[in-house]
Amino acid sequence: MNDTLRVLILAVVQGITEFLPISSDGHLVISNQLLKRWQGRTQPEEALTLILTLHAGTLGSIAIVYFHRLRQIVTEMDWRLCFNIVLASIPAAIIGIGFKKTFEELFNSPIAAGYGFLLTALMLLLGQKFTGGRLVERQLPWPVALIVGCFQAVAILPGVSRSGCTISGGLFCGMERESTATFSFLIAIPVIGGAVLLDAVKLLKPGAIEAANIPWGTYAMGALVSLAVGVVALRLLIRMLSQQRLHWFGYYCLAAGVGTILWQVCEGRAR
Repeated sequence: MNDTLRVLILAVVQGITEFLPISSDGHLVISNQLLKRWQGRTQPEEALTLILTLHAGTLGSIAIVYFHRLRQIVTEMDWRLCFNIVLASIPAAIIGIGFKKTFEELFNSPIAAGYGFLLTALMLLLGQKFTGGRLVERQLPWPVALIVGCFQAVAILPGVSRSGCTISGGLFCGMERESTATFSFLIAIPVIGGAVLLDAVKLLKPGAIEAANIPWGTYAMGALVSLAVGVVALRLLIRMLSQQRLHWFGYYCLAAGVGTILWQVCEGRAR
C-alpha cells in the first residue's frame, strides 16, 4: 500500500470518527494495526506528523460548522461561556498530561480500544434515555460545565468517544439536545488544539522532521480530506441528535467492541 492511499484512508477514518460518537482514537488504533500488516511500521516522527495534520484538519471542521457561533462569542465577549469552555477543558488536560505515558501504551493496544468501545456504547445507550432539558450553553452553570468536562476527560482512553461522553454527560445534566452538541464541540477546540500544539513541539527537535522524510503534499491532502469529511460527519451528528437517534451509534460501538475483543483473543490464542 502506497503512502497516498494509506494517508487518505486514515484521513477518512479520522474525519468520520472524530465527530460521530464512535471514537476516532479507537478506530485509528485498529486501522493502524491493520495497515501495518500491509506496509509495516512507520517511523515515530512520521506517524506523529500524520496524526498532527489529520487532527488539524478536523479542528478546521469545527471552525467551519460553528463559525457563526464562534464569531458571536468573540463579538459579544461572552465571558461566562468562555470561562465554562476553559473550565470544562481542565480535567482532560490534567489527566492527559499526568498519565501521558500510560495512555501512550494503551494507544498501541487494540483490545484496550475494544473495551473502550463497550464503555462508549453504555454511555450512548444511557444517554438516549434522556430527552434533554432546557439548559443552553450560554446559561450553563459552572458546576455543569465542570461535570461535562469530567466526562470529556474519560474519553482520553482509546475507544471511548469524546463527543459521545460529553453529549451524554450534557443530557444527564439537563442540557437541551442541540446545545449539548454545541458545547461538546466548543470544548473540543482547546483540547484538540492543545494536543496538536504539544505534538508539534516534539517535531521541533533538531533533525526530527528531516529524518522522517515526510511527504508534505500527501499529508496536506490528508488534512483537507479529514476537514471535508469532518464537516459532513459533524452536521450528520447534529441532525441525528435532534432526531434522538443516539442509540444507533451505541449499537455500533457495542458490535465494534465485541468484535475487537474477539479478534484480539483469537489472535492471541493463534500465537
